Amino acid sequence: MSAQIIDGNALAKKIRLEIASRTSTLVGKGIKPGLAVLLVGEDPASQVYVRNKVKACEEAGMHSLLERLPTDLSEAALLKRIHELNLDPSIHGILVQLPLPKHLNSHLVIESIAPEKDVDGFHVANAGALMIGAPLFRPCTPYGCMKMLESIDYPIKGARAVIVGASNIVGKPMAMLLLQAGATITICNSKTKDLTAHTKEADILVVATGRPKMITAEMVKPGAVVIDVGINRLDDGKLCGDVDFESVKTVASAITPVPGGVGPMTITMLLLNTLEAAERL
Repeated sequence: MSAQIIDGNALAKKIRLEIASRTSTLVGKGIKPGLAVLLVGEDPASQVYVRNKVKACEEAGMHSLLERLPTDLSEAALLKRIHELNLDPSIHGILVQLPLPKHLNSHLVIESIAPEKDVDGFHVANAGALMIGAPLFRPCTPYGCMKMLESIDYPIKGARAVIVGASNIVGKPMAMLLLQAGATITICNSKTKDLTAHTKEADILVVATGRPKMITAEMVKPGAVVIDVGINRLDDGKLCGDVDFESVKTVASAITPVPGGVGPMTITMLLLNTLEAAERL
């Protein structure tokens, strides 16, 4: 058996065409969705992510504002700029690229973004709304994963879903979205005993640990759907996920590749959240 490859690039392209169409309609009413991206410092990976986000925003017909800020920027100056953007009617979404330099308090910075402009979905108000099933914004990566499951018409209701990784950015919100879709959830973390015993039970396996190829074929239930959120660069320069793709694709019924899987969907959901923020006006 060889798994169906869930092509994130193709799905993202399809959704972005719909976003561009809705954006055009909104622009016709005098509202151009605007996304502000703040990049503090010179982190190379962040530079790439931000460039891709701005490019995607412009291709969708949205207004994008990219501000590159110095590494030694003071916390007060960053908070002041966010406050100004909160009040700017041309900006509907604000994204502060993480990670931030160590002297900046990420939690404080995220909490300073107005919840109605928090298109990353990281603000405590949005995290709480997600938990009770009334999200204003769904965090982009888990939202993209749900769209990928939707694209293959996977019956989530009643399925056993196992999430490896318990971060606030992916693991926890992923669990909430799957739970609300009717799945039975297990979240595994670095302290989990006998990880394989849990992963082998999964109909849906979502992996977000930052550990290259940690999930192997022996850890996957035959016929499972495997969503690989990880992206790692190996010593030879090649990219890989947290799942050993070549071995697991012989066991799974469907799997996301790295690159070209969850990554393009994350940026696409950011665009969708920004569009929906503008549509609420």
